[in-house]
Amino acid sequence: MPEAYRRLAVILGALTALGPLGVDMYLPAFPAMQAGLSASAAEVQRTLATFLLGMAAGQLVVGPLADRHGRRAPMLGGLVLFALASAGCALAATAGQLTGLRLLQALGGCAGMVVARAMVRDLCDERGTVRMMSMLMLVMGAAPILAPLLGSALLAVAGWRAIFWALATYGVVAAAVVWFALPESLPRDARRRDGPVAIVAVYAAILRDRRFLAHALAGAVPMTGLFGYLVASPQLLMVLHGLGPTQYGFAFGVNAFGLILAAQVVARLVRAHPPARLLVLSLWGAAGAGLAVPLAVATGLLWPLVAAFFLFMTTLGAVLPLASALAMGPMGRVAGSASALIGTLQFSGGALVGVLLGLVAPQSPWPVAVLMALAGAAGLALHLALRAPPRGA
Repeated sequence: MPEAYRRLAVILGALTALGPLGVDMYLPAFPAMQAGLSASAAEVQRTLATFLLGMAAGQLVVGPLADRHGRRAPMLGGLVLFALASAGCALAATAGQLTGLRLLQALGGCAGMVVARAMVRDLCDERGTVRMMSMLMLVMGAAPILAPLLGSALLAVAGWRAIFWALATYGVVAAAVVWFALPESLPRDARRRDGPVAIVAVYAAILRDRRFLAHALAGAVPMTGLFGYLVASPQLLMVLHGLGPTQYGFAFGVNAFGLILAAQVVARLVRAHPPARLLVLSLWGAAGAGLAVPLAVATGLLWPLVAAFFLFMTTLGAVLPLASALAMGPMGRVAGSASALIGTLQFSGGALVGVLLGLVAPQSPWPVAVLMALAGAAGLALHLALRAPPRGA
């Protein structure tokens, strides 16, 4: 891959990492935030569910804006909002204030994910998209490894509010990088001029595309298992199994390393094997890994649980770049809207999971274990059902 593409992958990966950073960096601080804000565990968990909801809803707005105004302008606006909302989170006095500001933070941060996928589609063919997506995951995958460790260090030195000041700084630096170093990838003559009715019609047309749904849901449904892990892992690993914030960060980082490793293996395999075949094999792996989680929970031991989480994240690292590339492949001039739908499907599931896990037996590992088993199996089943042509076709 040319050096210019590698540089682009680094920039886009860093921008896509806004979402993981917004989630993962403050997870070790949940107990401290409960004490500092005089809030319950459910109220602090709600700040995460709200962030995921904002990521889901915001992408539906950013996608059409990126198709209409180009890729740079929506990205810059989102980064400014992300930085300002992050500073507001650092100053929040109550859990309610923090929840509202987390929504604004997500509405800004989601621009990175939408625009990055759309720019890759602008510049690459199908196999090139898989390789570029895998490179993005290499860069953005560093976020889940480093973010909990950095969050733990900031928590120990300066308290949980320093985590949000760090996110605000990241947003400012990212905006400067976009302004000076990220070229526009969508020419003016390729931009759409859709009004609100036409935008809804575009979304409806994309959702009627069986190929798009087969691949988008292949990534979005197993990803609900990832979000379940994100929401439940602080309670499971730190409270139930007694890990400290630093130990939790290392355990979290090991799982993220598995995700990165699988993405890089896929980037090599796609040169010699059809992406569609690799996706089916990866989905079978995710289904098997999901079933391993309840078995690990049944042992009552920590390390079988960590190992099962690792297997699930590793298979997900193979599924995500393949599913995104195959879903985006035929989208052409509606790449921004298609990218938004992919992100909305992923994060709306995450928001629902966050709410449900906060209500259903939050002290028990069984709800998230069952969720991960169902997520892996359902992702495979939906993909196989939707990719088959309807009867009579």
